[in-house]
Amino acid sequence: MPKGNKPSVVKVIELIGCSSKGWDDAAANAVKEAAKTVRNIKGIELKRCSAKVEKDTIVEFRAVVKVAFDVER
Repeated sequence: MPKGNKPSVVKVIELIGCSSKGWDDAAANAVKEAAKTVRNIKGIELKRCSAKVEKDTIVEFRAVVKVAFDVER
């Protein structure tokens, strides 16, 4: 259990990260952006990957992630 034996509460938000490099970079970008306004990020779940294609080439990778973080009390 967390500090002081109080049960923790975890909140989960869903985000879409984008990258021109790859899906791992897209997921990392989602976490990086979330960290600007969310504290205590504990983990992510990669829910789905997709990509934008133009002229038979992937031009943008997209990663849908669920970001879990502790709720402060």
